Amino acid sequence: MRQPYLMTALCGLTLHASSAVQAQTLQRCVQEGKVSYTDQACPAGASSSTLPTPGAGTADPGAAQELARQAAKAAQLQKQRELRERHDERADERSLAAARALRKKCDKLHLTQRWAAEDLNRAPTAQREAAQLKARRTAEAVALECPH
Repeated sequence: MRQPYLMTALCGLTLHASSAVQAQTLQRCVQEGKVSYTDQACPAGASSSTLPTPGAGTADPGAAQELARQAAKAAQLQKQRELRERHDERADERSLAAARALRKKCDKLHLTQRWAAEDLNRAPTAQREAAQLKARRTAEAVALECPH
């Protein structure tokens, strides 16, 4: 979403840089019959002439304001995106912590259920009814607390 604003800002900066390049002078150097062009002084012994360069032209006065407005909008969008990412990261961390806590609780309930089943198998006849009740209640707790 923010890329069009960045591309516009980059294009504006490129246009500004190219207008600065156009304002430089260009030298035509002729040395031993060979012609070269440079933006620096010609070497010693070469004939030189300064070539006219096109002017930078008139800048659009509204372009700088538009570029500044788009840069501010891009910065605002970037800030919003970073805030949203931080919020999402915190939400993910909370979800992971909740999932870990549920997993720990379910593991504990499964262990309690297994122990209740073992107690039921070992229970003498007089305590069998209480062991069955305990085993049933732990199974219900597991079914209620652990969806999987």
